[in-house]
Amino acid sequence: MTHFSRLSKYALSLPEATEEPHFEKRSYRVKKKIFATVSADEGFFVVKLTELQQSVFCKWDESACHPVPNKWGLQGWTRVYFEKVDEDFLKDIVKTSYSNVAPKKLVEMIG
Repeated sequence: MTHFSRLSKYALSLPEATEEPHFEKRSYRVKKKIFATVSADEGFFVVKLTELQQSVFCKWDESACHPVPNKWGLQGWTRVYFEKVDEDFLKDIVKTSYSNVAPKKLVEMIG
């Protein structure tokens, strides 16, 4: 299974998550709000974190995870490199991003 398909499978397993186009990328959304984007030809995906979450995740390994290098990064959008993270990290950061945008009742369903 490719990195891309692992991300897709996990993201779509979250309650009411959908996959939709977003410019040249695929986005994963809940209630129309994006929690992750990815392009099949890139070695990374992007998630939405709070400033504190971004700081914590990025301290783990800045070569694996860092703010998007523009104004979006200052708003919590964070780039994560597939080759540098294991499956547990991928799931943890995607779940965190999902929890930031999903309604509370859906977040409670994933524990």
